Amino acid sequence: MNSRQRRGVILLLLSVLCALGAFAGVLSVINDVESKVGPEVAAYRLKSDVAPYTALASGQFEKISMPERWLSENAVTDLREIRDKIAVTTLRAGSLLQSDMIVNRPALRPGQQEVAIMIDAATGVAGKITPGATVNVFATFAGEREGDPAQSKIIVTGAKVLDVGRLTALRPDENDRGREPTDAVPITFALSTIDAQRITYAESFAQRVRLALVAPGSGTTVPDSQRTYELAKDK
Repeated sequence: MNSRQRRGVILLLLSVLCALGAFAGVLSVINDVESKVGPEVAAYRLKSDVAPYTALASGQFEKISMPERWLSENAVTDLREIRDKIAVTTLRAGSLLQSDMIVNRPALRPGQQEVAIMIDAATGVAGKITPGATVNVFATFAGEREGDPAQSKIIVTGAKVLDVGRLTALRPDENDRGREPTDAVPITFALSTIDAQRITYAESFAQRVRLALVAPGSGTTVPDSQRTYELAKDK
């Protein structure tokens, strides 16, 4: 082997050693990054805005991977957690889903049934009634005979709200052509059989149905003497 060949072999060995050194350096950087970032886990990001009190479904989210150490402790990493849950507030597109954004959907108790009626959005809901709320239901009736006074009655006390639907424009029927179109919201209640009959009757025959939100922890019992109101008897 002449001197030129020896120099070639030496240069080749130096090139291999440099390549090995560079590779070792890259591995070192990768290992350092992995040690700082840690393993990745699944997380879920909202595809679009979700309105408050809306039932959640898997199609509203997209699965992404993120380093586990970058996620908050209450981040949702398993979509089974949204089963029978509703949004507690407006969920914005692009946000990561967290457990404090959702709550359990109110459920029926034994002996109860779901009943939904349309409530005037302006006078009956006003944006304050939400799933899980407790309300008293008021209805205003015209006098049974001409000259009889109109009455306001509390027809149901302590009604539990299960769901609040979307705002819907209602048009008067043929018998109410003089009335203006109104916006209404379907409200679903958990009620006993007799209360379901009362609230359905009120929706059909009352001039107006209104909900009164009951403060948490307050009693819902109303004495019989206070359930019916007539202006002429107010002293």
